[in-house]
Amino acid sequence: MTRPFEGIRIIDATHVLAGPFAAYQLGLLGADVIKIEHPDDPDQSRVNGSDMPLNEAGMGCQYLTQGSNKRSLTLDLKQEAARDVFRELIAGADVLVENFRPGAFAALGLGYEDLLKINPRLIYCSISAFGHGGPRGEQTAYDHVIQATSGIMACTGTPEVNPIKFGAPAIDYATGTMGAFALSAALFQREKTGRGQHIDLAMLDVAMMMMASHVTSYARSGKPARPRGNDHEYATNSCYETADGLVMIGASNLRQQRRLWYALGRPDMAKDINEARHADRANEAATLAELLKAKTAAEWESYLQARHVPAGRVRNLAESLADPQIKGRGVVHHFEAAPGVTGPFSVPVAAFGFAHGGPRVDTPPPPLGADNDAILAELGYDATARETEATAVFYERMFGAEVLRSTQQGEPRVDIRLGGQIIFIAPIKGDNTAPPPSMPYRGLEHIGLAVTGIDQVVAELKAKGAEFTMEPTAIRPGIRICFVRGPENVAIELLERSA
Repeated sequence: MTRPFEGIRIIDATHVLAGPFAAYQLGLLGADVIKIEHPDDPDQSRVNGSDMPLNEAGMGCQYLTQGSNKRSLTLDLKQEAARDVFRELIAGADVLVENFRPGAFAALGLGYEDLLKINPRLIYCSISAFGHGGPRGEQTAYDHVIQATSGIMACTGTPEVNPIKFGAPAIDYATGTMGAFALSAALFQREKTGRGQHIDLAMLDVAMMMMASHVTSYARSGKPARPRGNDHEYATNSCYETADGLVMIGASNLRQQRRLWYALGRPDMAKDINEARHADRANEAATLAELLKAKTAAEWESYLQARHVPAGRVRNLAESLADPQIKGRGVVHHFEAAPGVTGPFSVPVAAFGFAHGGPRVDTPPPPLGADNDAILAELGYDATARETEATAVFYERMFGAEVLRSTQQGEPRVDIRLGGQIIFIAPIKGDNTAPPPSMPYRGLEHIGLAVTGIDQVVAELKAKGAEFTMEPTAIRPGIRICFVRGPENVAIELLERSA
């Protein structure tokens, strides 16, 4: 069956949790999601999670959580050539999602107004801590910082122990969910107007929506929400000790509290108006605390649910994931293994299902840059051009040198200007060149580069802050070499031959 976003292409230039989760949700619904990451400084979620070997492999659990149904392309957007590739992607895309500091993309010439000229139908979603504009617009934050800033922590905890942050990164995932909703709305709007849209989504604003009833209550009464722990304003809507653990009772309205008291054999405690429940709260709480010790939490859950009283045993995560209800709903997708991941793992999917064409996981989270060649080929870059461009970007980052791109006998050529001279690096094809792979540095231990005027080259590199592990040294008549430490400790050999 056709899913809602099949045929929609999303450029996911986000990192950590909120932005990647927004793109992931649309990817589950059929969108072609291309995740853009810096080749040397990828999404930090790749190195975060409870499994250290996965972190070291760049496939951390936090990345796996929202990495499925995406393709991976590495681009260093500080390089003009990479920005050119990015603009080509944008020209054929429907959506861009980015969550860098406000103004960062505009400074690269990739702001909303810039990209609108390339693609007037582009939905451009900017996710940030505080939004674009305002006195805090340029400030940055993470989930827990927004919890502190928004007031959520102040109303979380017990009267004795507060403020307390949530145990899960709820702001991040609420922001991602809100982002997916905003993107869906903007795409639907585009069907009517034919125009693109700029979405300005702030984590702080999302936190306010998560406290919507508290916000309205305070605006009306001037009384802020206070931390109540596991208690509620009604005693019949609170948490209690049982014979073996905790049970949360949800007898919220008058009908439910009446059913609760009758189920517990205390019809005399049932109230006809909420004011009476407030007035008798302490007595109700003490009565419930005593009555609920008679059974286990699981027994109370079963007993009360059978009588249409909301109740739930307090479970830990392992117990919750083992619940047949979770397994039967398809909320979690299981992988036996995946590229870059040895052994099984599971990821959340979506919190809803469709009768047909609904969310599903098709492909596992990709290793960094796994789809470079395929995506560049789709843009029309042939193999030689892709390798040449990888070489150019490699030397730009490695030396901070000016790279000169040209052609020689119909083949792409790369030279760098360094030490007052032009050093020939390419063409890619030929017996005398050894260009780096499409993913620079990774898997390399040593690179050799022939130069003339080695002393001038060394002086310029030192001025740029390069670290030399070996100064220019004559190893035999007419040959001098030195070694500079490159990114990821790649040893770069400079060799000069004299007549």
